[in-house]
Amino acid sequence: MSSVTIQTNPQLAEQIAADLLSIGAVSLRPQQPFTWTSGLKSPIYCDNRLTISHPDVRERIAEGFASLIREFFPETEVIAGAATGGIPHAAWVAHKLNLPMVYVRDKAKGHGKENLIEGTIKPGQKTVVIEDLISTGGSSLKVAVAVNEAGAEALGVLGIFSYQFDKAKQAFEEGGVPFETLTNYTTLVQVALAQGSIQEQDVAALQAWRANPSEYGK
Repeated sequence: MSSVTIQTNPQLAEQIAADLLSIGAVSLRPQQPFTWTSGLKSPIYCDNRLTISHPDVRERIAEGFASLIREFFPETEVIAGAATGGIPHAAWVAHKLNLPMVYVRDKAKGHGKENLIEGTIKPGQKTVVIEDLISTGGSSLKVAVAVNEAGAEALGVLGIFSYQFDKAKQAFEEGGVPFETLTNYTTLVQVALAQGSIQEQDVAALQAWRANPSEYGK
């Protein structure tokens, strides 16, 4: 298990949270919860794919990822994007660091060479995975496992945003894969409160959702 502890700069975390709120990539609605595809009621909706349409935002995200890699994973040889949301950001990070890039499908193609990983990744290459969102951690870990099964080495997973579910933290610890996000749920709530996007009385409900999302709204 890796002993690397990654930590995002707090000022950057606040800036990225403000960015996500300003472009509508993340919305908080504690009084009128969203319904996710799973049926789960949630006071938050996240669509980080919107970031690709905002050059200033995507540049801060790319530089944030690049800075974390330079500091915590300087030995990185390949950047791997998790399909589909992590692909464009992985490309921008790879360009900044002048490194090769691959992307990992959610499942192998059903034709041709039936690739799971697109691009060239070689045995032993040290790789960092880029994600747009970390929820329970399961899909992100699948990408890291695919990299390892290809003979390379997944050094860690970096994402734009995390709900900070305990389940995700536990999954990454059990998988022995370090992870970090540029910003997170706690920071987002703090920034939204400071901006007046939510009220003080909303904070308890938002914290209750993160602690026990399956019981929210019941």
